[in-house]
Amino acid sequence: MPSRDFSLHGAIDLGARQSAARKQQERRPQGGDASAGAPAGQYVVDVTDETFNTEVVERSQSVPVLVDFWAEWCGPCKQLGPILEKLATEAAGKWVLAKVDIDANPQLGAYMQQMGVRGIPFVAAVVAGQLLPFLNGAAPEPQVRQAIDQLFEALRKEGILPDAPEGEQPVADEAGAPAVDPVYQRAEEALQRGDLDGAKAAFEDVLAADPRDAQAKQGLALVGLSLRVRSLDAEGAIREAGAKPGDVQAQISAADVEMVSGQMEQAFDRLLTAVRGSAGDDRDAARKHLLSLFELLPPDDPRVAKARRSLQAALF
Repeated sequence: MPSRDFSLHGAIDLGARQSAARKQQERRPQGGDASAGAPAGQYVVDVTDETFNTEVVERSQSVPVLVDFWAEWCGPCKQLGPILEKLATEAAGKWVLAKVDIDANPQLGAYMQQMGVRGIPFVAAVVAGQLLPFLNGAAPEPQVRQAIDQLFEALRKEGILPDAPEGEQPVADEAGAPAVDPVYQRAEEALQRGDLDGAKAAFEDVLAADPRDAQAKQGLALVGLSLRVRSLDAEGAIREAGAKPGDVQAQISAADVEMVSGQMEQAFDRLLTAVRGSAGDDRDAARKHLLSLFELLPPDDPRVAKARRSLQAALF
């Protein structure tokens, strides 16, 4: 979830890493890979071990860079990534999104671990060569958008970034505070103080007013999954499901563990097997839980479409 302290005091200085990268580049034979320093994409760029110095550290001297550490197997990464890309496109150059696949770039993955980060998705903000841990874990779009706004507002107050042009200042209420969408305010405040139960209730209220609100559906699904798995022994849940293939509740718990581990297709297949092999209330519980897991992914995700077709076949 978003970090609440955006001060650059104590941030990690990337100058040493930049110096080492330059020395390594100087030792390389001339006439090497000419694409290493090629211009990046306009607002979103894939970064590698070799291009991090140019695309992130040097670029951060002129524009803030948010670095998204992700991996193909990470389910929450695939929820957060499109949100960040959308917001970077909307920002139109006010900041740049750099994406790092930690499996394909082991040096950067190891560097992330050296910073004390143990899980992904993880997002760092790099400003003027200084790296600041920013986001830990996935969050719905309203929370990510608000966290980014708070980050840049804090940087402006510290004089690190110039004030936004007058026409781009956030809309304020009569008291002078930035206006917040009241529909999401309770959920945002609950998430900021770590109150998952409060966030769950807030998202449920949003959906009671508008059952089609996609952001609230995803927010509720993420919070619900977090609430369920926080009390689970992950390895124990998988072992119990293997030992009790006919126990639907055991299969539901194991599917939750697989979802937070990025094994979405395994989780879907597990619950589809439970639907096929059960009846009555057990079958209905497996079906409903599978539908709730679909809410964690975009509706057009091919894995969701495939699992929906399989569910229809299993039911009819």
